[in-house]
Amino acid sequence: MSKRDHKMNGPKQAGEPSERLHDDPVTLPEETRFLSSQIQRLAIQMERSNFAEYVQLMQRPRRLIFLNLISGISRGVGIAIGFTVIAAVILYILQKVAVLNLPIIGDFIADLVRIVDAQLHTSSY
Repeated sequence: MSKRDHKMNGPKQAGEPSERLHDDPVTLPEETRFLSSQIQRLAIQMERSNFAEYVQLMQRPRRLIFLNLISGISRGVGIAIGFTVIAAVILYILQKVAVLNLPIIGDFIADLVRIVDAQLHTSSY
């Protein structure tokens, strides 16, 4: 049955295969297998990414706020401690370089260490 014959015969009867099935019966099962494999890959990726846990978390806004608050506090404390350690190491290195009495660099570093030391010993209140 050609497309021309199909148009001439009028609308399809119930139970009659569609034009696509009639023209190419082999591609549908291959497409179905391809779509099935794609759906399985998507399901596996969603399981790996803990998508269900994310959806549960989004359904409980109080828990989400609490977790974000705790993570923000932790991040802030970590940054403060890290900066303090790095600044202490840099000041220690600068003090050691100042002892070496390098002509230009030594004077600059000594002034910098004096300024920091003076700031530490004066109360800002």
